[in-house]
Amino acid sequence: MNTPIYCDVARRHDFVLLFDVSDGNPNGDPDAGNLPRIDPETMQGLVTDVAIKRKVRDWVHTAMHSANGQQEPQERYKIYVLADGEALNSKHQRAYTALNLTSKGTKQQRDEIGQARKWMCENFFDVRSFGAVMTTGVNAGQVRGPLQITFARSIDPITPLDLSITRVAVTRPEDAEIVVDGDGNAKGKTTEMGRKAIVPYGLYRAHGFFNPHFAQQTGFNSDDLALFWRALGMMWDLGPVKE
Repeated sequence: MNTPIYCDVARRHDFVLLFDVSDGNPNGDPDAGNLPRIDPETMQGLVTDVAIKRKVRDWVHTAMHSANGQQEPQERYKIYVLADGEALNSKHQRAYTALNLTSKGTKQQRDEIGQARKWMCENFFDVRSFGAVMTTGVNAGQVRGPLQITFARSIDPITPLDLSITRVAVTRPEDAEIVVDGDGNAKGKTTEMGRKAIVPYGLYRAHGFFNPHFAQQTGFNSDDLALFWRALGMMWDLGPVKE
């Protein structure tokens, strides 16, 4: 996937992503007790596009930390949508600070928004890859990314299992207290019951698209595309970047 033709950002790319799951939960549904997502009409398993992008983001973030051994990822490879405790508006403010501009919210000049948008594309891998809406509070504009991915759907119907498990970690302190009643019987919890949902086996297929026109607008280059191909193959393991 690192040959010039696959990393040519002047070409349109259409790709298929296949991955299988064995005794695991590829994408739990929080509205259904974290059960694996399914299409109720076909009983095919589903994995959302944002779940796949999350894995790509996490791999790139981890790999770029490993690549330079620093606290911050390499330049151009920071991740915008990241559970790092920093609000998105604070990341927008980074652009204005770096450009010596003042954020004016809804009264921001169009050329200043354009400068902030360009800075965000240059510094955040996922902004220039997938796009972002950055008009909240500190206005850094909107970006249409060149990479888009569909939901993944299992090729065959799946049968999710919701299994009972026992855990030795008691939740509340009072439950862990052992009390002996008058008859000498000890009362108190030593274990608690839980649930675990899995897919016994499923082969999933997703489709993706790369638009060279949007890549030119965001500054997405051949190195970015090569990194994305590696992320698709290694995002399940969160390993370092390897050629």
